[in-house]
Amino acid sequence: MTYLAADADQQVFQRHRTLLFSVAYRVLGSAADAEDAVQDAWIKWSAADRSQVSDPKAYLARIVSNLALERLRSAWHQRETYVGPWLPEPILTGGDAAEAVTDAESVSMAMLVVLETLSPLERAVFVLREVFGFSHAEIAEAVERSEAAVRQAAHRAREHVRARRPRFTADRSRQRQATERFFAAATGGDINTLMELLSPDVTLWTDGGGKVRQALRPVVGAHTVAGWFAAIGTVTYQGVEPADMRAELVGINGGPGILFSAPDRVIATVTFDFDADGRITAIHNMANPDKLRAIADGTTHDVGTR
Repeated sequence: MTYLAADADQQVFQRHRTLLFSVAYRVLGSAADAEDAVQDAWIKWSAADRSQVSDPKAYLARIVSNLALERLRSAWHQRETYVGPWLPEPILTGGDAAEAVTDAESVSMAMLVVLETLSPLERAVFVLREVFGFSHAEIAEAVERSEAAVRQAAHRAREHVRARRPRFTADRSRQRQATERFFAAATGGDINTLMELLSPDVTLWTDGGGKVRQALRPVVGAHTVAGWFAAIGTVTYQGVEPADMRAELVGINGGPGILFSAPDRVIATVTFDFDADGRITAIHNMANPDKLRAIADGTTHDVGTR
C-alpha cells in the first residue's frame, strides 16, 4: 500500500510539474534555479500530510511560489553586483512556443527583463496574478503576506509593467518574418537590410557576465547595432573562426530567436523585441556560458499556464 501511495503521489506531482516550472521560471528568470525550486517542491510534497490537501494543484503552486520567492530574494544582491547587464537565462520553447500568445508574451525575454525591475514580492505577485490567474487570497497564502499587501503589490507591479511594455506589438507571423530576414542579413553581412529592420533607437543588450568579452553597457542606435551584427561572418568570436561557427533559427522564450554554436559548445543566443510595425526595438544577446546550459542541453520547455 505504501508503494502504491508513493507512486500515486509522484503521478500527481508529475502531472503538475510543467506548471510548477512555468511559475518558478517566470518568478526567477533562471531555468537552473527554477528546476531547483521544483525539486525542493517535490521534497516538501513528499513530506506533507496529503490527507489534508484538498487541491493538489493549488497546494503545489503555493509551495513552488514561496520557494521561488525565497531564491529570488537571496539572488537579489548578487544581481546588483553583476558584471555588465543582467539578462534572464534563455530557454528553448519550440517553434510555436506556448499554446497561446499571452503565454508566449509572459515568458518573452522582453517581459522577463521588465520583471527584473520589480521587487521580489512584486514580481511573484504579478506572475501569479496576471499570468496564472490566482486570486489575491491565494497569492497571500502563497507568499505569506496579508491580502491587502498583495493587492498593493499587484497594483504597483501592474502599473510598472504597463509603463515599460509597449501596448501594441507586431503579430507573431510578422515577428518571425523579421527574424528570418535579420538572420539572413546578419549571416550574409547585409548591413543595408539590417538597417531597414532596426528601429532608429534600437538597443542591444549583451550579457557576458564577466566570463566572455561583451559590451558592458547597452549599444544604442541602428547604425552601430547593424554594424555589430554585419561583422558576424568576418570576425573571430570567443576564439571561434567564422567558418567554424553555426547559426540557426530556433524558438527561444516564446518567440523566434537565433542560436550560435561552435563545434563543441553553444556560444550565444539572440532574441528580439518588436514594435507594432515589426521593426526591432531591442536585441538581447546572451553569451554568458553559465546561462546557456538550459539551451545547450537541448530540452524544449513547455511554458504554458495550465
